[in-house]
Amino acid sequence: MIVMRNICKTYKVARRNAGLAEAARSFFRREYDTVTALDHVNFTIHDGETVGYIGPNGAGKSTTIKILSGILTPDSGECLVDGRTPWKNRIDHVAQIGVVFGQRSQLWWDVPVADSFELLRDIYSIPPALYKANLDELTELLSLGELLRTPARQLSLGQRMRCELAASLLHSPRILFLDEPTIGLDAVSKIAVREFIVKLNQTHGTTVILTTHDMQDIEAITKRIILIGKGRILLDGGLDDIRRGGEDIDRTVAALYRSYEI
Repeated sequence: MIVMRNICKTYKVARRNAGLAEAARSFFRREYDTVTALDHVNFTIHDGETVGYIGPNGAGKSTTIKILSGILTPDSGECLVDGRTPWKNRIDHVAQIGVVFGQRSQLWWDVPVADSFELLRDIYSIPPALYKANLDELTELLSLGELLRTPARQLSLGQRMRCELAASLLHSPRILFLDEPTIGLDAVSKIAVREFIVKLNQTHGTTVILTTHDMQDIEAITKRIILIGKGRILLDGGLDDIRRGGEDIDRTVAALYRSYEI
């Protein structure tokens, strides 16, 4: 179970005007603005749930995922993931979670994907029998086949994302964090990724937290939506709770953003 109670996170952002004189002045007197990324965020996610975490750019989605995965430490508040504080119990925590960032890679760029997988096997100390069983299952479900023999740099974006998903699941995590996993993918690749995530949840009971701007991802994968805007949780409910008549999901969510002025 995931519990966040009154989580707050702020950043200091350097600001200056354009021009050489302003650049020189900033060496001696740098000006900062304080940006509130998360403002007393509260929610609970139970085992086996599929949750869409949505909001406009800069709403605080990625910051939340980074706190939940132990990458960031909040300024205040309490966060427990299966009883662990992510940023305090990093080694134990990462053994139980999988993370996919659509704009970041965990694959080594110039070596075959299989070599990256074997390195991850050693990092996570995955028993040989479990590693083989998971690799065989993921290879079949994600149609990896010859991709395992190909360097990551030679893969298309859709092929790489399938490999990224497999890499995040080799150690059988109980929780999967997905931060825009279908960004830039073509329609066929998106459908393949969506179907795999749904099957993963149904077969293994994996808890899935998905952040994305693609509302069709949300509609296909998740059963619950948490809306965040300006660092605050604005809505927590099911898809049916926000639907308006026969409107498609994109128009519904756009209207929701306007209603909350985010």
